[in-house]
Amino acid sequence: MIRLIGISGILLGALAATGQRMDLAFPTARWFFEVSREVPLLGGNGFPWFGWLCVALLVVGGLGLVIHSFTAGPRNPVTTRRIRRFCEIKRGYYSLVILLALGGLAALDQVVVGKRALAVHHAGKWTFPAFLPSDLKNKDFGVSDETAEAPADYRKLKRAWKNSAENRVIMPLVPYDPTGDTLPPRSRALTKEDGVYREGSGKPHWGLAAKYFDVAEAKMHLRYTLRKGVLTGPVDGWNTEGLPVYNAEYKDGQLVSDRYNGEGTKEAFLAWESSDLRAVKYHPAPPIPEEGNWLGTTSQGYDVLAYLYGGLQVNFKAALIYLPIVYLIGISIGMMMGYFGGWFDMVAQRLIEIFSNMPFLFVVIIFSSMVPEKFKGLPIILTILVAFGWMGMTYLMRTAAYRDKERDYISAAKVLGAGTPRILFRHLLPNTVAIIVTLIPFTMSGLVFSLTSLDYLGFGLPPEYATWGRLLNDGLSNLSAPWLVTSTFTVLVGLLVVITFIGEAVREAFDPKKFTFYR
Repeated sequence: MIRLIGISGILLGALAATGQRMDLAFPTARWFFEVSREVPLLGGNGFPWFGWLCVALLVVGGLGLVIHSFTAGPRNPVTTRRIRRFCEIKRGYYSLVILLALGGLAALDQVVVGKRALAVHHAGKWTFPAFLPSDLKNKDFGVSDETAEAPADYRKLKRAWKNSAENRVIMPLVPYDPTGDTLPPRSRALTKEDGVYREGSGKPHWGLAAKYFDVAEAKMHLRYTLRKGVLTGPVDGWNTEGLPVYNAEYKDGQLVSDRYNGEGTKEAFLAWESSDLRAVKYHPAPPIPEEGNWLGTTSQGYDVLAYLYGGLQVNFKAALIYLPIVYLIGISIGMMMGYFGGWFDMVAQRLIEIFSNMPFLFVVIIFSSMVPEKFKGLPIILTILVAFGWMGMTYLMRTAAYRDKERDYISAAKVLGAGTPRILFRHLLPNTVAIIVTLIPFTMSGLVFSLTSLDYLGFGLPPEYATWGRLLNDGLSNLSAPWLVTSTFTVLVGLLVVITFIGEAVREAFDPKKFTFYR
């Protein structure tokens, strides 16, 4: 397992460096340099030092783990028994498999979710827009109208080339970006039975319905008002340029009055080619699988499934950064408090007590609101969370160090001339691994909950990040769109339950008192 983690780190660092040098954007590996370019403090105005620092840490750390896996000797039999006991707790074992599968899915990045095509075949050659750091333009694919200089719309190209034998567009599984990809209003086909228009569920349609020049672009020809599936109320009409040229009034399915002020005759305008009558679903739109929106859309017009995927990525990215930093700080300070004692222990304890008694959520909100808008992002929020997140484990590590520092193996290490860092990290630390491993799942669940809470309150990440807290807030602000709250609640609770099951299984498997026998 250690060797596999090391190899994965080396490959990820190598992909990130290769992508930066060759101007490519590989899944997940692109994130380090993207953050470095977007955040001024991390090298956005010059050399992307944060990206190269991450590459160095991944490669060096991965090499260290691989070398350690070959030189460490046989596995500790106690650790082997603990791992075996964990695998026997099926609830925790399968939860770990699910969590790793979710992590692998999140790592696929733009291969799974994104509005940029994975591959485009045009003019006899293939291009791979999803793996380029910058957008291609419509003119690169033969578009010569007024949108030629705009970023390429691959969904539109795919529709235009649907029947083409030479041109082809391959889109991701979910062809929408988590954010920044506002969709036009959705629509659903209506069926007419006995003079009554009905939706897929069979109930008479109430609300707006329209005939479209272009369904995918939501370019309307005529828009009607229906009650109990019958035309009742005002009617509006637009020409192909989008100018309003027609008004009418219906009552109980009968035309009462109408007025036309466009070019040509009214009869010719009404006879223009357009779609059958379709139910109009303004945002937030309900789930419409036939339109590709399996979980509907948000009030901003984002696809809910793509947004949830973006939120999952944010949580995993935050955990991969937050956990190592918090545990490095907390473990180091906690062990030094217990090992040195005296004035260092007293001063550190008093500082921790002061910070621990501060209202965490309010302090984070205050600091988050003080950060200038251009600096806001995941690094800033994680820095604030790290500043308060390391203190909880110091007490456990302090207790373990106090307990073990007078034992024979520590005295033997001192007699043999071992220095303080070696004693702390080569002798004390391995004997506290049960505490560390047990805490990790619960720390991760606390991080997910903190990020969701801050985003729900509006003091978390900026809008360009897809976050479950903001989606939950959107759902509670639009109670007529229950699919928003339902989908967010399901994925949030599901992830937290999976992490909790893992934590409980680890705690039971690594419990030093359980399965222990004295002879």
